[in-house]
Amino acid sequence: MSPFTDGRPDPQMHSSPDHNSNPVDVEKDELGLQDRDPGASSSDDVQNENVGTGHVDSQGRRELKEVDCPEILAYAWPTWKKWIAVAGIQISMNYNTSVFPSAIKPLSAEFGINEQGIRVGQMIYLVLYSFGCELWAPWSEEFGRWPILQLSMLLINIWQIPAPWLPTGEPLWFAVLSVTLGLIADLYTQEEQQWPLAFIVLSSCIGTSIGGIIGGPIQRFLEWQWFFWIMLIFGGAVQAIFFFMPESRATILLDREAKRRRRTGQDPNIYGPNELKKPRISLKEAGIVWMRPFEMFVREPIVLSLSLLSGFSDALIFTFLESFPEVYEKWDFGILAQAWAFIPINAAYFIAYLMYLPCFWRDDHIRRKKGDDWFLPERRLKVLLWLAPLEPIGLIGFAWTSLGPPRVHWIAPMIFSALVGIANYAIYFSSVDYMIAAYGVYSASACGGNAFARDFLAGISAMYATPMYTNIDGYSVEYASTILAGLSVIVVVPIYVFYWKGPVIRDRSKFAKSLAEDRKKQGVRRLSKDEHVENLQV
Repeated sequence: MSPFTDGRPDPQMHSSPDHNSNPVDVEKDELGLQDRDPGASSSDDVQNENVGTGHVDSQGRRELKEVDCPEILAYAWPTWKKWIAVAGIQISMNYNTSVFPSAIKPLSAEFGINEQGIRVGQMIYLVLYSFGCELWAPWSEEFGRWPILQLSMLLINIWQIPAPWLPTGEPLWFAVLSVTLGLIADLYTQEEQQWPLAFIVLSSCIGTSIGGIIGGPIQRFLEWQWFFWIMLIFGGAVQAIFFFMPESRATILLDREAKRRRRTGQDPNIYGPNELKKPRISLKEAGIVWMRPFEMFVREPIVLSLSLLSGFSDALIFTFLESFPEVYEKWDFGILAQAWAFIPINAAYFIAYLMYLPCFWRDDHIRRKKGDDWFLPERRLKVLLWLAPLEPIGLIGFAWTSLGPPRVHWIAPMIFSALVGIANYAIYFSSVDYMIAAYGVYSASACGGNAFARDFLAGISAMYATPMYTNIDGYSVEYASTILAGLSVIVVVPIYVFYWKGPVIRDRSKFAKSLAEDRKKQGVRRLSKDEHVENLQV
Protein backbone atom coordinates (compact mmCIF):
# COMPACT_ATOMS: atom_id res chain seq x y z
CA MET A 1 0.00 0.00 0.00
CA SER A 2 1.31 3.40 -0.91
CA PRO A 3 0.37 6.55 0.97
CA PHE A 4 1.41 8.82 -1.87
CA THR A 5 -1.08 10.69 -3.97
CA ASP A 6 0.91 10.40 -7.16
CA GLY A 7 3.98 8.31 -6.36
CA ARG A 8 6.38 11.27 -6.51
CA PRO A 9 8.91 11.77 -3.74
CA ASP A 10 8.58 14.70 -1.37
CA PRO A 11 10.43 17.65 -2.96
CA GLN A 12 11.78 18.57 0.46
CA MET A 13 13.42 15.24 1.04
CA HIS A 14 17.21 15.17 1.18
CA SER A 15 17.30 18.93 0.91
CA SER A 16 19.08 19.71 4.16
CA PRO A 17 22.74 18.93 4.78
CA ASP A 18 22.23 19.05 8.53
CA HIS A 19 19.40 16.80 9.55
CA ASN A 20 20.07 17.30 13.25
CA SER A 21 18.58 20.77 13.00
CA ASN A 22 15.22 19.08 12.60
CA PRO A 23 13.44 18.00 15.83
CA VAL A 24 12.19 14.74 14.32
CA ASP A 25 15.65 14.01 12.91
CA VAL A 26 17.21 14.70 16.30
CA GLU A 27 14.79 12.23 17.83
CA LYS A 28 15.70 9.56 15.30
CA ASP A 29 19.40 10.12 15.85
CA GLU A 30 19.26 10.14 19.63
CA LEU A 31 16.96 7.15 19.88
CA GLY A 32 19.37 5.08 17.83
CA LEU A 33 16.95 4.62 14.95
CA GLN A 34 19.85 5.36 12.67
CA ASP A 35 22.19 2.41 12.60
CA ARG A 36 25.24 3.68 14.46
CA ASP A 37 28.16 1.58 15.53
CA PRO A 38 28.30 1.58 19.34
CA GLY A 39 32.04 1.36 19.47
CA ALA A 40 32.98 3.61 16.60
CA SER A 41 34.31 7.13 16.69
CA SER A 42 33.07 9.96 14.51
CA SER A 43 35.60 9.01 11.85
CA ASP A 44 33.73 5.75 11.34
CA ASP A 45 30.36 7.36 10.68
CA VAL A 46 30.43 6.72 6.94
CA GLN A 47 31.04 3.04 7.47
CA ASN A 48 28.45 2.77 10.23
CA GLU A 49 25.68 4.23 8.12
CA ASN A 50 25.61 0.98 6.20
CA VAL A 51 24.93 -1.31 9.16
CA GLY A 52 21.20 -1.25 8.53
CA THR A 53 21.53 -2.04 4.81
CA GLY A 54 23.19 -5.42 5.21
CA HIS A 55 26.77 -4.14 5.02
CA VAL A 56 29.39 -4.87 7.65
CA ASP A 57 30.40 -2.05 10.00
CA SER A 58 33.95 -1.17 11.07
CA GLN A 59 33.89 -3.94 13.69
CA GLY A 60 32.63 -6.60 11.31
CA ARG A 61 29.09 -6.65 12.66
CA ARG A 62 25.88 -6.99 10.67
CA GLU A 63 22.34 -6.19 11.72
CA LEU A 64 19.74 -8.94 11.67
CA LYS A 65 16.73 -7.89 9.61
CA GLU A 66 13.11 -9.03 9.60
CA VAL A 67 13.53 -10.48 6.12
CA ASP A 68 16.35 -12.71 7.45
CA CYS A 69 14.14 -14.58 9.94
CA PRO A 70 10.40 -14.07 9.36
CA GLU A 71 9.65 -17.35 11.12
CA ILE A 72 10.62 -15.95 14.57
CA LEU A 73 8.43 -12.84 14.33
CA ALA A 74 4.94 -12.48 15.79
CA TYR A 75 3.53 -12.64 12.27
CA ALA A 76 4.08 -16.39 12.50
CA TRP A 77 1.97 -16.87 15.63
CA PRO A 78 -1.20 -18.96 15.31
CA THR A 79 -4.39 -16.94 15.05
CA TRP A 80 -5.80 -18.03 18.42
CA LYS A 81 -2.72 -16.76 20.24
CA LYS A 82 -2.87 -13.39 18.50
CA TRP A 83 -6.51 -12.81 19.39
CA ILE A 84 -6.22 -13.94 23.02
CA ALA A 85 -3.23 -11.66 23.48
CA VAL A 86 -5.29 -8.52 23.10
CA ALA A 87 -9.03 -9.12 23.50
CA GLY A 88 -9.02 -9.84 27.23
CA ILE A 89 -6.90 -6.81 28.03
CA GLN A 90 -9.16 -4.45 26.11
CA ILE A 91 -12.30 -5.69 27.85
CA SER A 92 -10.71 -5.61 31.30
CA MET A 93 -9.31 -2.08 31.03
CA ASN A 94 -12.53 -0.58 29.72
CA TYR A 95 -14.75 -2.54 32.10
CA ASN A 96 -13.22 -0.64 35.03
CA THR A 97 -14.53 2.66 33.69
CA SER A 98 -17.95 1.43 32.60
CA VAL A 99 -18.87 -0.31 35.87
CA PHE A 100 -17.97 2.66 38.06
CA PRO A 101 -21.20 4.64 37.43
CA SER A 102 -23.18 1.79 39.02
CA ALA A 103 -21.11 2.19 42.19
CA ILE A 104 -21.77 5.92 42.58
CA LYS A 105 -25.00 5.69 44.58
CA PRO A 106 -23.76 2.93 46.94
CA LEU A 107 -20.51 4.83 47.57
CA SER A 108 -22.42 8.05 48.16
CA ALA A 109 -24.68 6.38 50.71
CA GLU A 110 -21.80 4.60 52.46
CA PHE A 111 -19.51 7.59 52.92
CA GLY A 112 -22.02 10.42 53.04
CA ILE A 113 -20.51 12.18 50.00
CA ASN A 114 -22.70 13.69 47.30
CA GLU A 115 -22.80 11.82 44.02
CA GLN A 116 -20.98 14.55 42.11
CA GLY A 117 -18.10 14.23 44.57
CA ILE A 118 -17.94 10.47 43.94
CA ARG A 119 -17.71 11.12 40.20
CA VAL A 120 -14.43 12.94 40.79
CA GLY A 121 -12.79 9.51 41.15
CA GLN A 122 -14.15 8.45 37.77
CA MET A 123 -12.97 11.68 36.17
CA ILE A 124 -9.47 11.40 37.67
CA TYR A 125 -9.18 7.80 36.50
CA LEU A 126 -10.03 8.64 32.89
CA VAL A 127 -7.97 11.84 32.68
CA LEU A 128 -4.84 10.26 34.13
CA TYR A 129 -5.44 7.14 32.06
CA SER A 130 -5.32 9.38 28.99
CA PHE A 131 -1.93 10.77 29.99
CA GLY A 132 -0.75 7.26 30.84
CA CYS A 133 -1.46 6.14 27.28
CA GLU A 134 0.74 8.93 25.94
CA LEU A 135 3.56 8.52 28.46
CA TRP A 136 3.85 4.73 28.43
CA ALA A 137 3.03 3.78 24.84
CA PRO A 138 6.46 4.61 23.35
CA TRP A 139 8.25 2.46 25.92
CA SER A 140 6.55 -0.59 24.48
CA GLU A 141 8.19 0.33 21.19
CA GLU A 142 11.63 0.53 22.82
CA PHE A 143 11.59 -2.32 25.37
CA GLY A 144 8.79 -4.57 24.18
CA ARG A 145 5.06 -4.97 24.68
CA TRP A 146 5.19 -7.70 27.33
CA PRO A 147 6.96 -5.84 30.18
CA ILE A 148 4.99 -2.61 29.68
CA LEU A 149 1.64 -4.40 29.60
CA GLN A 150 2.55 -6.48 32.64
CA LEU A 151 3.63 -3.41 34.59
CA SER A 152 0.51 -1.43 33.68
CA MET A 153 -1.83 -4.27 34.60
CA LEU A 154 0.08 -4.91 37.83
CA LEU A 155 -0.31 -1.29 38.92
CA ILE A 156 -4.02 -1.40 38.19
CA ASN A 157 -4.52 -4.64 40.10
CA ILE A 158 -2.41 -3.60 43.09
CA TRP A 159 -4.33 -0.38 43.55
CA GLN A 160 -7.64 -2.18 43.41
CA ILE A 161 -6.83 -3.74 46.78
CA PRO A 162 -7.22 -0.60 48.97
CA ALA A 163 -10.01 0.83 46.78
CA PRO A 164 -12.90 -0.63 48.84
CA TRP A 165 -11.80 1.38 51.88
CA LEU A 166 -11.54 4.76 50.14
CA PRO A 167 -14.60 6.97 49.63
CA THR A 168 -14.14 7.64 45.92
CA GLY A 169 -12.26 4.54 44.87
CA GLU A 170 -9.50 6.84 43.66
CA PRO A 171 -6.80 4.14 43.31
CA LEU A 172 -8.55 3.42 40.01
CA TRP A 173 -6.72 6.35 38.49
CA PHE A 174 -3.35 4.66 38.87
CA ALA A 175 -4.14 2.71 35.71
CA VAL A 176 -1.54 3.49 33.10
CA LEU A 177 -1.74 1.89 29.72
CA SER A 178 -3.05 -0.76 27.44
CA VAL A 179 -0.86 -0.90 24.34
CA THR A 180 -2.94 -3.55 22.65
CA LEU A 181 -3.55 -1.45 19.55
CA GLY A 182 0.21 -1.28 19.08
CA LEU A 183 0.27 -5.08 19.16
CA ILE A 184 -1.62 -5.13 15.88
CA ALA A 185 1.47 -3.73 14.15
CA ASP A 186 3.50 -6.64 15.56
CA LEU A 187 1.06 -9.40 14.76
CA TYR A 188 -0.31 -8.49 11.34
CA THR A 189 0.70 -6.83 8.11
CA GLN A 190 -1.21 -3.83 6.78
CA GLU A 191 -3.08 -6.08 4.38
CA GLU A 192 -4.21 -8.39 7.21
CA GLN A 193 -4.79 -5.93 10.04
CA GLN A 194 -8.44 -5.05 9.40
CA TRP A 195 -9.77 -8.47 10.42
CA PRO A 196 -8.16 -8.68 13.87
CA LEU A 197 -8.39 -4.95 14.51
CA ALA A 198 -12.16 -5.06 14.03
CA PHE A 199 -12.33 -7.74 16.72
CA ILE A 200 -10.04 -5.78 19.06
CA VAL A 201 -12.14 -2.63 18.71
CA LEU A 202 -15.23 -4.77 19.33
CA SER A 203 -13.61 -5.99 22.57
CA SER A 204 -12.83 -2.42 23.59
CA CYS A 205 -16.35 -1.17 22.87
CA ILE A 206 -17.91 -4.12 24.70
CA GLY A 207 -15.71 -3.27 27.69
CA THR A 208 -17.01 0.31 27.75
CA SER A 209 -20.66 -0.79 27.96
CA ILE A 210 -20.66 -4.22 29.59
CA GLY A 211 -20.02 -2.58 32.95
CA GLY A 212 -23.54 -1.18 32.82
CA ILE A 213 -24.98 -4.69 32.46
CA ILE A 214 -22.81 -6.26 35.19
CA GLY A 215 -22.98 -3.25 37.50
CA GLY A 216 -26.75 -3.58 37.95
CA PRO A 217 -26.70 -7.06 39.52
CA ILE A 218 -23.72 -6.09 41.68
CA GLN A 219 -25.57 -3.03 42.96
CA ARG A 220 -28.76 -5.04 43.51
CA PHE A 221 -27.44 -8.19 45.19
CA LEU A 222 -23.91 -7.55 46.56
CA GLU A 223 -22.12 -5.20 48.91
CA TRP A 224 -20.54 -2.19 47.24
CA GLN A 225 -17.01 -3.54 47.89
CA TRP A 226 -17.65 -6.19 45.27
CA PHE A 227 -17.41 -3.58 42.53
CA PHE A 228 -13.69 -3.44 43.25
CA TRP A 229 -13.19 -7.11 44.10
CA ILE A 230 -14.65 -8.14 40.73
CA MET A 231 -12.40 -5.61 38.98
CA LEU A 232 -9.43 -7.20 40.75
CA ILE A 233 -10.51 -10.77 39.92
CA PHE A 234 -11.11 -9.88 36.27
CA GLY A 235 -7.87 -7.91 35.93
CA GLY A 236 -5.83 -10.57 37.74
CA ALA A 237 -7.16 -13.33 35.49
CA VAL A 238 -6.33 -11.35 32.36
CA GLN A 239 -2.83 -10.57 33.60
CA ALA A 240 -2.25 -14.24 34.44
CA ILE A 241 -3.26 -15.25 30.91
CA PHE A 242 -1.06 -12.62 29.31
CA PHE A 243 1.87 -13.63 31.54
CA PHE A 244 2.29 -16.74 29.39
CA MET A 245 2.12 -14.85 26.10
CA PRO A 246 5.52 -14.29 24.42
CA GLU A 247 6.98 -10.94 23.42
CA SER A 248 5.76 -9.64 20.05
CA ARG A 249 7.88 -6.53 19.36
CA ALA A 250 10.02 -7.23 16.30
CA THR A 251 13.18 -5.45 17.51
CA ILE A 252 13.19 -7.45 20.76
CA LEU A 253 12.71 -10.74 18.89
CA LEU A 254 15.51 -9.85 16.47
CA ASP A 255 17.84 -9.11 19.39
CA ARG A 256 17.08 -12.50 20.92
CA GLU A 257 17.57 -14.33 17.65
CA ALA A 258 20.89 -12.57 17.01
CA LYS A 259 22.14 -13.56 20.47
CA ARG A 260 21.07 -17.14 19.84
CA ARG A 261 22.94 -17.28 16.55
CA ARG A 262 26.10 -15.90 18.14
CA ARG A 263 25.82 -18.28 21.09
CA THR A 264 25.42 -21.33 18.87
CA GLY A 265 28.13 -20.18 16.46
CA GLN A 266 25.66 -20.02 13.58
CA ASP A 267 26.68 -16.42 12.82
CA PRO A 268 29.24 -14.84 15.19
CA ASN A 269 28.98 -11.40 13.58
CA ILE A 270 25.19 -10.91 13.63
CA TYR A 271 23.59 -8.40 16.00
CA GLY A 272 20.08 -7.24 16.75
CA PRO A 273 18.96 -3.64 16.09
CA ASN A 274 19.03 -2.65 19.76
CA GLU A 275 22.44 -4.23 20.31
CA LEU A 276 23.96 -1.78 17.84
CA LYS A 277 22.73 1.23 19.78
CA LYS A 278 25.06 2.93 22.24
CA PRO A 279 23.92 3.79 24.79
CA ARG A 280 20.81 1.62 24.79
CA ILE A 281 18.93 4.67 26.03
CA SER A 282 20.15 7.73 27.92
CA LEU A 283 18.27 10.06 30.25
CA LYS A 284 17.96 12.59 27.46
CA GLU A 285 16.69 9.94 25.10
CA ALA A 286 14.17 8.81 27.71
CA GLY A 287 12.66 12.27 27.64
CA ILE A 288 12.55 12.19 23.86
CA VAL A 289 10.85 8.78 23.90
CA TRP A 290 8.23 10.09 26.31
CA MET A 291 7.64 13.13 24.15
CA ARG A 292 7.21 11.14 20.93
CA PRO A 293 3.43 10.49 21.21
CA PHE A 294 2.77 14.09 22.29
CA GLU A 295 4.83 15.37 19.37
CA MET A 296 2.99 13.09 16.97
CA PHE A 297 -0.33 14.24 18.43
CA VAL A 298 0.55 17.89 17.83
CA ARG A 299 2.62 17.76 14.64
CA GLU A 300 1.18 14.86 12.65
CA PRO A 301 -2.09 15.96 10.98
CA ILE A 302 -3.30 12.37 10.68
CA VAL A 303 -2.92 11.70 14.40
CA LEU A 304 -4.38 15.03 15.48
CA SER A 305 -7.38 14.95 13.15
CA LEU A 306 -8.46 11.36 13.75
CA SER A 307 -7.76 11.47 17.49
CA LEU A 308 -9.96 14.52 17.98
CA LEU A 309 -12.66 12.94 15.83
CA SER A 310 -12.63 9.73 17.85
CA GLY A 311 -12.28 11.60 21.14
CA PHE A 312 -15.29 13.86 20.67
CA SER A 313 -17.37 10.91 19.51
CA ASP A 314 -16.42 8.95 22.62
CA ALA A 315 -17.26 11.90 24.88
CA LEU A 316 -20.67 12.20 23.25
CA ILE A 317 -21.56 8.55 23.76
CA PHE A 318 -20.16 8.58 27.31
CA THR A 319 -22.42 11.52 28.14
CA PHE A 320 -25.31 9.80 26.38
CA LEU A 321 -24.92 6.58 28.41
CA GLU A 322 -25.03 8.56 31.65
CA SER A 323 -28.62 9.52 30.78
CA PHE A 324 -29.96 5.96 30.95
CA PRO A 325 -31.08 6.08 34.61
CA GLU A 326 -32.92 9.37 34.04
CA VAL A 327 -34.56 8.11 30.84
CA TYR A 328 -35.66 4.63 31.87
CA GLU A 329 -36.92 5.65 35.30
CA LYS A 330 -39.83 7.16 33.37
CA TRP A 331 -40.97 3.59 32.64
CA ASP A 332 -40.35 2.60 36.28
CA PHE A 333 -37.26 0.59 35.39
CA GLY A 334 -35.52 -0.64 38.52
CA ILE A 335 -31.80 -1.28 38.99
CA LEU A 336 -31.79 -4.54 37.03
CA ALA A 337 -34.03 -3.29 34.23
CA GLN A 338 -31.78 -0.26 33.78
CA ALA A 339 -28.81 -2.63 33.48
CA TRP A 340 -30.62 -4.63 30.77
CA ALA A 341 -31.12 -1.36 28.85
CA PHE A 342 -27.40 -1.53 27.97
CA ILE A 343 -27.90 -4.78 26.06
CA PRO A 344 -28.96 -3.05 22.78
CA ILE A 345 -25.72 -1.03 22.86
CA ASN A 346 -23.64 -4.21 23.11
CA ALA A 347 -25.72 -5.86 20.40
CA ALA A 348 -25.12 -2.82 18.20
CA TYR A 349 -21.36 -3.24 18.51
CA PHE A 350 -21.64 -6.82 17.25
CA ILE A 351 -23.86 -5.67 14.38
CA ALA A 352 -21.34 -2.99 13.37
CA TYR A 353 -18.54 -5.57 13.52
CA LEU A 354 -20.45 -7.92 11.24
CA MET A 355 -21.24 -5.08 8.83
CA TYR A 356 -17.54 -4.53 8.23
CA LEU A 357 -16.68 -8.15 7.39
CA PRO A 358 -18.11 -8.22 3.82
CA CYS A 359 -16.17 -5.01 3.12
CA PHE A 360 -12.95 -6.70 4.23
CA TRP A 361 -13.59 -9.61 1.87
CA ARG A 362 -14.22 -7.22 -0.99
CA ASP A 363 -11.11 -5.15 -0.21
CA ASP A 364 -8.95 -8.28 -0.07
CA HIS A 365 -10.27 -9.37 -3.45
CA ILE A 366 -9.61 -5.96 -5.04
CA ARG A 367 -6.16 -5.74 -3.46
CA ARG A 368 -5.16 -9.12 -4.86
CA LYS A 369 -6.47 -8.15 -8.28
CA LYS A 370 -5.14 -4.58 -8.56
CA GLY A 371 -2.23 -4.56 -6.11
CA ASP A 372 -1.49 -2.75 -2.88
CA ASP A 373 -0.63 0.55 -4.56
CA TRP A 374 -4.22 0.88 -5.68
CA PHE A 375 -5.51 0.48 -2.10
CA LEU A 376 -5.16 4.06 -0.84
CA PRO A 377 -5.53 4.62 2.93
CA GLU A 378 -8.70 6.66 2.47
CA ARG A 379 -10.49 3.51 1.37
CA ARG A 380 -10.31 2.37 4.99
CA LEU A 381 -12.73 5.20 5.81
CA LYS A 382 -15.29 4.35 3.14
CA VAL A 383 -17.67 2.34 5.35
CA LEU A 384 -17.49 5.11 7.93
CA LEU A 385 -19.05 7.51 5.43
CA TRP A 386 -22.27 5.49 5.62
CA LEU A 387 -22.28 4.62 9.32
CA ALA A 388 -21.14 7.89 10.93
CA PRO A 389 -24.47 9.74 10.27
CA LEU A 390 -26.17 7.15 12.47
CA GLU A 391 -24.74 8.98 15.48
CA PRO A 392 -26.73 12.24 15.11
CA ILE A 393 -29.75 10.27 13.84
CA GLY A 394 -29.61 7.96 16.85
CA LEU A 395 -29.15 10.79 19.33
CA ILE A 396 -32.00 12.93 18.03
CA GLY A 397 -34.25 9.87 17.87
CA PHE A 398 -33.26 8.87 21.40
CA ALA A 399 -33.96 12.41 22.59
CA TRP A 400 -37.58 12.51 21.52
CA THR A 401 -38.44 8.92 22.28
CA SER A 402 -37.42 9.58 25.89
CA LEU A 403 -40.72 11.28 26.64
CA GLY A 404 -41.95 8.26 28.57
CA PRO A 405 -45.31 6.51 28.75
CA PRO A 406 -47.94 6.59 27.49
CA ARG A 407 -46.67 8.54 24.48
CA VAL A 408 -43.70 6.27 23.69
CA HIS A 409 -42.89 2.62 24.32
CA TRP A 410 -39.54 1.92 26.02
CA ILE A 411 -38.32 -0.13 23.05
CA ALA A 412 -38.04 3.03 20.91
CA PRO A 413 -35.15 4.70 22.79
CA MET A 414 -33.35 1.36 22.90
CA ILE A 415 -33.49 1.10 19.12
CA PHE A 416 -32.07 4.59 18.67
CA SER A 417 -29.39 3.94 21.28
CA ALA A 418 -28.29 0.96 19.17
CA LEU A 419 -27.81 3.28 16.18
CA VAL A 420 -25.52 5.43 18.29
CA GLY A 421 -23.53 2.31 19.22
CA ILE A 422 -23.06 1.31 15.57
CA ALA A 423 -21.73 4.77 14.70
CA ASN A 424 -19.41 4.87 17.71
CA TYR A 425 -17.86 1.53 16.76
CA ALA A 426 -17.37 2.67 13.17
CA ILE A 427 -15.65 5.92 14.14
CA TYR A 428 -13.34 4.18 16.61
CA PHE A 429 -12.41 1.32 14.28
CA SER A 430 -11.86 3.34 11.11
CA SER A 431 -9.72 5.96 12.85
CA VAL A 432 -7.32 3.48 14.46
CA ASP A 433 -7.27 1.30 11.33
CA TYR A 434 -6.08 4.29 9.34
CA MET A 435 -3.44 5.27 11.91
CA ILE A 436 -2.00 1.78 12.37
CA ALA A 437 -1.69 1.45 8.60
CA ALA A 438 0.04 4.83 8.39
CA TYR A 439 2.46 4.49 11.31
CA GLY A 440 3.12 0.74 11.57
CA VAL A 441 6.04 0.27 13.97
CA TYR A 442 5.15 3.49 15.80
CA SER A 443 1.42 2.84 15.87
CA ALA A 444 1.41 2.58 19.68
CA SER A 445 2.58 6.19 19.86
CA ALA A 446 0.12 7.24 17.17
CA CYS A 447 -2.80 5.42 18.79
CA GLY A 448 -1.71 6.89 22.11
CA GLY A 449 -3.03 10.19 20.78
CA ASN A 450 -6.34 8.52 19.98
CA ALA A 451 -6.58 7.04 23.47
CA PHE A 452 -5.52 10.36 25.00
CA ALA A 453 -8.33 12.24 23.27
CA ARG A 454 -10.96 9.59 23.96
CA ASP A 455 -10.20 9.13 27.65
CA PHE A 456 -9.46 12.77 28.43
CA LEU A 457 -12.67 14.06 26.88
CA ALA A 458 -14.70 11.20 28.37
CA GLY A 459 -13.18 11.95 31.78
CA ILE A 460 -14.20 15.58 31.57
CA SER A 461 -17.71 14.56 30.53
CA ALA A 462 -18.07 12.47 33.70
CA MET A 463 -18.43 15.73 35.63
CA TYR A 464 -21.07 17.39 33.47
CA ALA A 465 -23.07 14.46 32.04
CA THR A 466 -25.56 13.88 34.86
CA PRO A 467 -26.01 17.59 35.72
CA MET A 468 -26.66 18.23 32.04
CA TYR A 469 -29.50 15.70 32.05
CA THR A 470 -31.05 16.93 35.30
CA ASN A 471 -30.57 20.72 35.44
CA ILE A 472 -32.13 21.93 32.17
CA ASP A 473 -35.61 23.34 32.69
CA GLY A 474 -38.54 21.74 30.97
CA TYR A 475 -37.75 18.64 28.93
CA SER A 476 -34.31 18.24 30.50
CA VAL A 477 -33.54 14.77 29.16
CA GLU A 478 -34.87 15.50 25.70
CA TYR A 479 -33.11 18.85 25.38
CA ALA A 480 -29.81 17.43 26.61
CA SER A 481 -29.82 14.61 24.05
CA THR A 482 -30.80 17.11 21.34
CA ILE A 483 -27.73 19.19 22.21
CA LEU A 484 -25.59 16.07 21.86
CA ALA A 485 -27.19 15.35 18.47
CA GLY A 486 -26.26 18.83 17.26
CA LEU A 487 -22.69 18.43 18.47
CA SER A 488 -22.43 15.04 16.77
CA VAL A 489 -23.19 16.66 13.41
CA ILE A 490 -20.10 18.80 13.91
CA VAL A 491 -18.13 15.65 14.72
CA VAL A 492 -19.34 13.78 11.63
CA VAL A 493 -18.59 16.50 9.05
CA PRO A 494 -14.75 16.20 9.29
CA ILE A 495 -15.01 12.54 8.31
CA TYR A 496 -16.05 13.54 4.80
CA VAL A 497 -13.38 16.24 4.66
CA PHE A 498 -10.76 13.71 5.70
CA TYR A 499 -11.99 11.18 3.14
CA TRP A 500 -11.85 13.58 0.19
CA LYS A 501 -8.82 15.60 1.31
CA GLY A 502 -6.92 12.69 2.86
CA PRO A 503 -4.11 12.74 0.26
CA VAL A 504 -3.39 16.39 1.09
CA ILE A 505 -3.36 15.66 4.83
CA ARG A 506 -1.07 12.67 4.37
CA ASP A 507 1.25 14.73 2.22
CA ARG A 508 1.80 16.97 5.24
CA SER A 509 2.42 14.01 7.58
CA LYS A 510 6.10 13.54 6.84
CA PHE A 511 6.65 10.86 9.44
CA ALA A 512 3.94 8.55 8.08
CA LYS A 513 5.11 9.28 4.56
CA SER A 514 8.69 8.30 5.32
CA LEU A 515 7.65 5.02 6.96
CA ALA A 516 5.64 4.05 3.89
CA GLU A 517 8.58 4.90 1.62
CA ASP A 518 10.93 2.75 3.67
CA ARG A 519 8.55 -0.21 3.52
CA LYS A 520 8.38 0.12 -0.23
CA LYS A 521 12.13 0.63 -0.59
CA GLN A 522 13.11 -2.36 1.56
CA GLY A 523 10.36 -4.61 0.26
CA VAL A 524 9.17 -5.62 3.73
CA ARG A 525 5.64 -5.92 5.01
CA ARG A 526 6.21 -3.76 8.04
CA LEU A 527 9.33 -2.10 9.42
CA SER A 528 10.77 -3.03 12.80
CA LYS A 529 12.25 0.47 12.85
CA ASP A 530 12.52 3.43 10.53
CA GLU A 531 15.82 4.29 8.86
CA HIS A 532 14.71 7.04 6.53
CA VAL A 533 13.04 9.77 8.57
CA GLU A 534 16.36 11.42 9.40
CA ASN A 535 16.47 12.80 5.86
CA LEU A 536 13.13 14.59 6.07
CA GLN A 537 12.43 18.24 6.53
CA VAL A 538 9.27 18.59 8.61
